[in-house]
Amino acid sequence: MEPEQSVTQSAEELDRQLARLFCRRMELAARRAREQGEAKPVFASGAPDPELLAEAVREDPALEKYYRAFWQTGRQLAAQYQMEVLGRSLVAYQGVEGAFSHIALRKLFPQAGAKSYPTWAAVFDAVQSGEAAYGVLPFENSNAGDVSAVLDLCFAYPELHVCKVYDLPVRQNLLALPGAKLADIRRVVSHPQAIAQSARFLNSLGLSSSECLNTAVAAKQVAESGDLTLAAIASAETAELYGLQVLAAGINSDGDNTTRFIVITREKPTGGDRFSLLFTVDHKAGQLARVIQAIGAAGFNMECIKSRPMPGVPFEYYFYVELEGQPGEQASKTLLEALGQICNTLRVLGVYTK
Repeated sequence: MEPEQSVTQSAEELDRQLARLFCRRMELAARRAREQGEAKPVFASGAPDPELLAEAVREDPALEKYYRAFWQTGRQLAAQYQMEVLGRSLVAYQGVEGAFSHIALRKLFPQAGAKSYPTWAAVFDAVQSGEAAYGVLPFENSNAGDVSAVLDLCFAYPELHVCKVYDLPVRQNLLALPGAKLADIRRVVSHPQAIAQSARFLNSLGLSSSECLNTAVAAKQVAESGDLTLAAIASAETAELYGLQVLAAGINSDGDNTTRFIVITREKPTGGDRFSLLFTVDHKAGQLARVIQAIGAAGFNMECIKSRPMPGVPFEYYFYVELEGQPGEQASKTLLEALGQICNTLRVLGVYTK
């Protein structure tokens, strides 16, 4: 057995080799994209070569699922890089520059082009039509709960998939024009959720509030108003963007305020340790219980379950669940086959790492 120091040194050397090989592999992906100029990423799909797979797991067959995940993640990264090389890395979001969706987009895709759309549905349309490679949308807030309209759009666009989730800590701030003082403020404008999250602070100062589309729109409104008595609730990044000052930081009542964003795409994602399902069942006693029992019997941890009204079908519902596991594994395939016998409709919405 190697001494601990020797094991560490060996691991560090392997990491250096992997880093060099990773860069070389991405260079090949970029070269192939430039040479072929294909509209679709050439490394986006496929399966591991059987001989390479056999060689990789010869000494330890238990590594097969990890090798498959490693291989699939590499293909996805290569495909994303190719889209950047080909100029296809346009990412859609709803709102204006500085909105929390835009901030999340920049965290996820720092080098990509960003395009604003007026509605969440317009973001879905842009991705489905190929105008954008990805769309970034709010999905859930730790305080305010689900963004139900976005879940309904996921159900309404079966050609699109969730390939990534990102949790963005949300810290609300009171923003005003340079020169304004806290004692000057009489009215506050922001998104309804931001106002609700900051209600305790606003009430303590006796400030009135009015709603607008999102926090960045509120900041823009204040910046253009010239009114020293008007303030916005928004992020510090938005203050910098619109030339406002932060009069009070962290005014949201719950310090642990996080919004989960999803990334949608046309490409079917493969690598990840979580997957989500959308399904419908007969409106009969015990049908949903059969689904839950099948998930438990297969050994999967169901992290959440949600129901939403079926569009155009009164008092009928569709369901959303998140499960731990990789959909490419045999256990997942067996589960999906079992659920297919119970559900009227069944779709893998997303595959991602949480």
